[in-house]
Amino acid sequence: MNPITKYLKNLFAKNKIIGDDIQLQGAMEVDAMFSKLVNERKVPGLAISVVKGGKTFFEKGYGYADLENKTPIEPTKTIFRIASVSKPIAATALAHMMNDGLIDLDVSFYKYVPYFPKKKWDFTIRQLASHTAGIRGYQGTEYGLNKPYSIKDSIEIFKDDDLLFEPGTDYLYNSYDWVLISLAIQEVSGIPFEEYVQEKVLNPLGMTNTFPESQSGSDNSSVVENQTTFYSKNSLGFRTAIPVNNFYKLAGGGYLSTTEDITKFGQAYLDGKVLNKEILTPLLTSETINGNKTYYGLGWQVSEDQKGRKYFGHVGNGVGGYSNFYLYPEQQMVFAILINCTNPNVQKELDEVIDTFFSKEEENMV
Repeated sequence: MNPITKYLKNLFAKNKIIGDDIQLQGAMEVDAMFSKLVNERKVPGLAISVVKGGKTFFEKGYGYADLENKTPIEPTKTIFRIASVSKPIAATALAHMMNDGLIDLDVSFYKYVPYFPKKKWDFTIRQLASHTAGIRGYQGTEYGLNKPYSIKDSIEIFKDDDLLFEPGTDYLYNSYDWVLISLAIQEVSGIPFEEYVQEKVLNPLGMTNTFPESQSGSDNSSVVENQTTFYSKNSLGFRTAIPVNNFYKLAGGGYLSTTEDITKFGQAYLDGKVLNKEILTPLLTSETINGNKTYYGLGWQVSEDQKGRKYFGHVGNGVGGYSNFYLYPEQQMVFAILINCTNPNVQKELDEVIDTFFSKEEENMV
């Protein structure tokens, strides 16, 4: 064993790393890149889990879950806000509804929620899930609401507003679409949305560290064990994020999880353990508007990276949390990166990290 390889294997001995020397060199570069983000105070803390070929390839925490107490981050235990990575979880619950014949994507939304105020145009579950229904996004301070709304009660925020465009003619990404979908799932199933997700998605996939944020809000009584402190960033550094209540938008951005659980979820898709291909195809196929792809399916971003590698997944940004979740079917790789800070503006660096995992092997193949 040469000295460099020996050094690398010693460096990562306490982390879950498998693979050859080329992969280990890539892991060392990634380690340096993430350490730099923390040392330069661009993020308070983050966790990353990478699965390749069904096995954990790289898994490590950086920085702190709590800056004051210097609590280290552990990818298998530390609980983050996953923001819009909640949408693929909710989309999986919707897929179960489809599979059981309880929801038809192309039937009027009003069949399932007849009390929602009528609009100029009708719209469907498919249009909500693909963000082509014309429902508006956040206005003013709605992004950071701290009210203990139930899912049903929360529609008062936007229910009386007009649709922004005729459904199916345009695309507008927002989380209120998924508030309505979760309400439909709740009405059809007859049980709370979070219970349906627990029964159909989290329990079957062994996602034991994934939780809905509490309806009681962000007080101490509702803190999940091993939950990070949530931060925001300004010119002076990090500060504790404003208190928010994300319960009403569980489907769009209200779940908590670990990077390990998120990769477990992704791997279940790659392994074909989540329903069948016929049911999942609409979720993982980009919608088109006037012949142009939106690069969004139903609750899933469906695209390719700068090197042309195809993936599906989601990026999320919420108060006190930022997330990346990618599945690369051709390479059989799943990535989950969670940061305990409102958008820290490091997406470029995260993209470079993902590319580094691939580039070493691709260079070796040339």
